[in-house]
Amino acid sequence: MSTAGKQLESDCNVQQGCAAIELIINPKPKDLGGFSVRRSLPVRERRSIGPWIFFDEMGAAEFTAGSGINVRPHPHVNLATVTYLFEGEILHRDSLGSYQPITPGDINLMVAGKGIVHSECERPEVTARDHRLHGLQLWMALPEADEEIEPAFYHYSSAAIPATRIDGVPVRVLIGSAYGLNSPVKTFYQTLYLEAELQTGQSLTLPTSPERGLYLASGELQLQDTVVTAHQFVVLGATEGVQITATKPSRIALIGGEAIGKRYMEWNFVSSRKERLEQAKQDWQQGRFPKVPGDEEEWIPFPT
Repeated sequence: MSTAGKQLESDCNVQQGCAAIELIINPKPKDLGGFSVRRSLPVRERRSIGPWIFFDEMGAAEFTAGSGINVRPHPHVNLATVTYLFEGEILHRDSLGSYQPITPGDINLMVAGKGIVHSECERPEVTARDHRLHGLQLWMALPEADEEIEPAFYHYSSAAIPATRIDGVPVRVLIGSAYGLNSPVKTFYQTLYLEAELQTGQSLTLPTSPERGLYLASGELQLQDTVVTAHQFVVLGATEGVQITATKPSRIALIGGEAIGKRYMEWNFVSSRKERLEQAKQDWQQGRFPKVPGDEEEWIPFPT
């Protein structure tokens, strides 16, 4: 649902208050026919943040009655996908037989392992009326020892995600541990993913992590001497005690975790082995992946 965006380095002077910032990525919006996406990872300067190898913001998009998203069945191998919505609903179907609507605050975790096929659309009850869709889609690399595990799908309701307030700022720890909270979402590495909503004038000290990336989904922040604007992705250094202050009402996502080894990516396939990508390509082109029950008629061809 997305395309690579252009990335730019920050103009801040590292020796004058910007030591916390390694890079600022400015993903350009790409219109996919009434649906806008922005990709922050991977880009040329930065291929991953911890185990995270892909980071897309989808929307916000407004659809009139009778329209909506319809991503036909497509495959993945050797990775795990995470879908999280701010607004709207997506219907997830996969070759394991999963049929799961995801709504704001839920987490959908799909572990591709040795291979899975899934589709993303909207239920007729949703497309029958005007509606909006806005959220994030992320991919995690799997450890080399787990790349070929059996595929699996996990759904975590919004109520299962731990939440707290830090100096009045509402925070949800979606994956991993932070601020004394532990998410129930399955992990394979040391992994961090949290969100927070700050009102104008509120501040939040960010948790530490071996690698960290801050995405501003909306609003405006002050980070040391740097102003961060909506849709910028900030690669943070290892500096402790990094604090952000909202200069406008702001929603952030913070991702991170331990660094991974080299990963190769082609289309929807990710692996530590180049030859695995070629195998997956041939398997998809020759129809050797499993079908999605109830969604067997269409699929996305391998791009040429």
